[in-house]
Amino acid sequence: MKPRPFDYVRPDTVEEVLELLAEYGDDARVLAGGQSLLPMLNLRLLEPSLLIDISRLAALDTIHDRGDAIEIGAAVTQNKLMSWAPLQQKLPLVALALNHVGHFQTRNKGTVCGSIAHADPSAELPLVLALLGGEVVLQSRRGTFTLAAADFHQDMLTTARKADELVAAVRFPVVSRQGVAFQEVARRHGDFAIIAVAAVMQDAGQARVGVGGMAGRPLLREIKVERAAEAIGAWADELEGHEDLHASGALRRAIFKRLGPPVIAAASTAKVGGTA
Repeated sequence: MKPRPFDYVRPDTVEEVLELLAEYGDDARVLAGGQSLLPMLNLRLLEPSLLIDISRLAALDTIHDRGDAIEIGAAVTQNKLMSWAPLQQKLPLVALALNHVGHFQTRNKGTVCGSIAHADPSAELPLVLALLGGEVVLQSRRGTFTLAAADFHQDMLTTARKADELVAAVRFPVVSRQGVAFQEVARRHGDFAIIAVAAVMQDAGQARVGVGGMAGRPLLREIKVERAAEAIGAWADELEGHEDLHASGALRRAIFKRLGPPVIAAASTAKVGGTA
């Protein structure tokens, strides 16, 4: 199937992007990497009248170290972030998750912000952003706004972004001095996770744990390392579990019970910089 006809524009400035979003609203879609958008257009799940290409905007193709957070612009590809020299030191959990995101070819086009904006509950980067307590930077003609990841991602493929707003950047807090771990189960390496689990160590033997693929958005909880198996089992039993062609809710709960405790253990024993 092919998409319905639409107009295409490649603005020269961010200001032009914001003008177009203000004019077209829900009838416009922003194209950065297109790894999710183009298939949805071809399947006619989306039928915009205008496609706004931001992929070549230098102002959005930036990675800034803000000290306590790393700000990643909307045009930064996943491979560009993977090759950013300080990544392992500054954002070890992001480095681990990126190894599971798609394949080299898709990461050459797919963007970090695009994955966040798409808000697939099985995607790795929304899970990590939520777990780290990151932020999403939104711009419109009305100004610049910042939303916590937990407030931005509302449900499956649903965010708090308004029609005239651009996801201009995301900010991942630096956690370079804490043990981290990430693992997932997928049908094939590079596919969206059936279940993904990430953990960041806190004080007093406690881990902050996130699970993706279980519900319409990433779920988070604080868990004591010494009671990890019990806590993960009880948490899994509370959850209905997302049902789709890849796995039942019961299978997802079972995977979470098996995957969660080893991830927490790995984070608790990890050297600074994390573990795969």
